[in-house]
Amino acid sequence: MNKLLIISDKNKKSLKIKRLLIKKINKNQFTKNNLVIVIGGDGFMLETLKKNKNPKKQFYGINSGNYGFLMNKFLSKNIIKNLSNANMISISPLEMIVKNKHNQIKRSLAINEVSILRQSRQAAFISIKHGSKQIIKKLVSDGVLVSTPAGSTAYNLSVHGPILSLNSKKLSIAPISPFRPRRWKGRVVNDKLNILITNLDTLKRPISAVADNLEFRNAQSITIKINNKIKFNLLYDNNRSLQKKIKIEQLRRETD
Repeated sequence: MNKLLIISDKNKKSLKIKRLLIKKINKNQFTKNNLVIVIGGDGFMLETLKKNKNPKKQFYGINSGNYGFLMNKFLSKNIIKNLSNANMISISPLEMIVKNKHNQIKRSLAINEVSILRQSRQAAFISIKHGSKQIIKKLVSDGVLVSTPAGSTAYNLSVHGPILSLNSKKLSIAPISPFRPRRWKGRVVNDKLNILITNLDTLKRPISAVADNLEFRNAQSITIKINNKIKFNLLYDNNRSLQKKIKIEQLRRETD
């Protein structure tokens, strides 16, 4: 039987919250099987999820970082009640398969986004396909992002990509500083088909492929697809669901 587990980042704030939480849990004799409490920021949560791909586990994040979009706010008085009544949502990650210029194959998962970035001072020359359909033959830019709905309010939002509803079954493809075609705004596509991104000039214009925060350099081609065989179960307080956070960001953008 998998008992409650608390995983904390190593900064002072996270460790302080962990000590307070352990006291609360012991005092209230709180137990919940397969529950993993993650104390840190979004980056620490992403790292923890990738290390724990057990579909039975449920993850409750407590924010001790800056923005903490994937996390809950730590409320000492209500923490046991919040843990008991939290609502679960399940998300699937992107799977990134990179073939580099030496024909080596690298794989990684991305919960928020896959970033394709220029490696040198020169802009990247890339083509993008969705299934058998050519989305763009040649994009000259600093790179491109492929984002999940859960990640559409992160880096994707910073490059003016669209915010996707959690149940939309869509992915966002957003250019980073496009030069040609200058007005290309990207594309929203369904998540059923593979996305293929190809470097059109590996010799003079190298690119790297980054799954959330794991980078592979000198990419020749990158295949990106949803891996529905993997499910991450995230828990949220009743009034702070991930769906609600995404909706708030959508409304905020509309009024900007």
